[in-house]
Amino acid sequence: ELIKSGKELEAYRLKQRVTHDIEMIKELGYVKGVENYSRYFDGRKPGEPPYTLLDYFKYPHKNKWLTFIDESHITFPQIRGMYKGDLSRKETLIDYGFRLPSAYDNRPLTHEEFMRRIPGFIATSATPSDWEMSLAKESASQHPVLTRGSTPGVTEQLLRPTGIPDPEIEIKPVKNEVADVIKEILKEKKKKRRVLVTTLTKKTAEDLADFLKDKNINVHYLHSDVATLERTDILDDLRRGTYDCLVGVNLLREGLDLPEVALVAILDADKEGFLRSEISLIQTMGRAARHSEGRVILYADEITGSMQRAIDEIGRRREYQLAMNKKYGITPRSIQKPIRERLVEEVAETQVELLMSEKFESLSKVNGKVGESLTPMDKKKLVKKLRREMKIAAQDLNFELAAAIRDKIYEISD
Repeated sequence: ELIKSGKELEAYRLKQRVTHDIEMIKELGYVKGVENYSRYFDGRKPGEPPYTLLDYFKYPHKNKWLTFIDESHITFPQIRGMYKGDLSRKETLIDYGFRLPSAYDNRPLTHEEFMRRIPGFIATSATPSDWEMSLAKESASQHPVLTRGSTPGVTEQLLRPTGIPDPEIEIKPVKNEVADVIKEILKEKKKKRRVLVTTLTKKTAEDLADFLKDKNINVHYLHSDVATLERTDILDDLRRGTYDCLVGVNLLREGLDLPEVALVAILDADKEGFLRSEISLIQTMGRAARHSEGRVILYADEITGSMQRAIDEIGRRREYQLAMNKKYGITPRSIQKPIRERLVEEVAETQVELLMSEKFESLSKVNGKVGESLTPMDKKKLVKKLRREMKIAAQDLNFELAAAIRDKIYEISD
């Protein structure tokens, strides 16, 4: 087909690739990217969906099982988006002769295929979308038992066992917002509480973090360019008190459970859009709902529709919790949550410290072979740290130490 289309280079590239892969499979039974040939191994026809975990539930349980979709306002769009994102990437690979068309069939399920594979589901979210709400009403019309409550098909769980109400909300003008944020952070720092600040762009988050450092505030930025494993460590460091504040864009939302955070500051809250939509605002504000004295500050010169709806919803939930606290005599108390230990990272740090403290004479004696207890990712981190130390040693004209560190880098990298 490629040759008929005048794509001789792509045809040659594809022949080379597939011939190599077949030879590897014959010799080793495996090749990198073998999943792109899964249709042939499974006996599926072109276009048929691949097998997933859902298929394993189907047969032994005969559809007598239930799926819970957590953070459904995000999960369902991700299910829709995964298929289209994968398709876009595969089209390029196939058009340029890097993969056979069978690569199309190594893919995520479409939204419709996913829905057909689950017999029923319960969606849980603090901010359900219109699609989920309409589906709930449709289900309620078919099942009378679901019509109970204020909204058919929807069960609200607003009462927290801790008694913590949703945070108080304050609106301040955009003018001098950074100066005001600094003042608020220092105020919370004195009380040994933490602060989250959200911006609209990564560049703004980084620049603001640098500016706050100059003001004697321990701060770190958090956005999608930060490695996933590092994000967890940064969040733990915030809880430990290593940082007083985190500045982020869109990661300071769902799933973050930080009891030490007492203030969430949202900059440019009146810039209507995805990052300042009703759902985004409610989710971001909710990060302050783990502390008994949680507060939210919205910096805005006008109240947008999204802001008003978010404020009204948070206010409704707050009033309900306070009323129940009064009715049942509940005293709000912040949740208690242990901080995860950074086991692997600490091993890497300790090994570097030992290497540097003992100088080159004892480099060969540190924990046997350095790095053998580390994962590949942590070995990379250790090598990066050692390279930095090697350059420092060379700049100090300590060439013997630099050479010893170089040998250790080779040893770890083997």
